[in-house]
Amino acid sequence: MYDYIKGSLARVGETYAVVDASGIGYKISTSAKSLREAGKAGDSVCFYTHLHVREDIFEIYGFTTAEERSTFELLISVSGVGPKAALNILSSVSGEDLALAIATGDYKTVTKAQGVGQKLAQRIILELKDKIKTEDFIRNNIIDIIPSTNLESEAIEALVVLGYSPPAAAKAVKSAGGNLSLEDTIRHALKYLL
Repeated sequence: MYDYIKGSLARVGETYAVVDASGIGYKISTSAKSLREAGKAGDSVCFYTHLHVREDIFEIYGFTTAEERSTFELLISVSGVGPKAALNILSSVSGEDLALAIATGDYKTVTKAQGVGQKLAQRIILELKDKIKTEDFIRNNIIDIIPSTNLESEAIEALVVLGYSPPAAAKAVKSAGGNLSLEDTIRHALKYLL
């Protein structure tokens, strides 16, 4: 119904922003990231919105980027993930880190969000794994760091065990190229990371 709402930021709450657009104040539930990017009261702001309707409630969810809205809509398409859980996930994990976690099966990254347990995180990964390779929120070169072989996946897992974040480990493994053994790939990746 609404693609975006543009106006003046009237006020900011813990989980929402109120945007004054031509004299109408729209209460928009949003992620912590979008709240930080929105600015302060009086600033001009644009939220890309999603209207969520259930029984007798109409709620507007909005984000400062269309990519974050796309990620939100993918998350709520998963069985058992409502808008509040999706906001918690987006407040805890960036869209790129989430895409990488889904692609690599790293459910622990998803469980960082408040109220998201291991079973729900695994369901999110299972239902979205095939979708993320074709969706908009991977557009910022994230597709280039998704492991394409089992060797790459094993090397990334080894680096994560050593304490590196999944995105950093994936970039380091991709920098090694695809024609090395597992041990050589890990050695090259460690040099890249240091």
